[in-house]
Amino acid sequence: MLDCLVDFNLDERTSTITVDNCTTYDCVVKSLLEKLDLAEPILDGRFLHMRCSAYILNLIVKDGLGVVGDATEKVNVAIAF
Repeated sequence: MLDCLVDFNLDERTSTITVDNCTTYDCVVKSLLEKLDLAEPILDGRFLHMRCSAYILNLIVKDGLGVVGDATEKVNVAIAF
């Protein structure tokens, strides 16, 4: 990831990195922050790692649909009939 940022000359201009909710990215972004040559990161880099809200919302909707899945299946069958 660092190589890509450097190749595109974004290593000094990066303000945030948005990733999904995987805990592995916590270590990756922490390591990346240490290696990036940011002259003055915004708010000391506290908001460099942003979790994708669309991904989190997708997880919430999937859980909710899992709860009401039988009901929606019955409505779908009734409409198709």
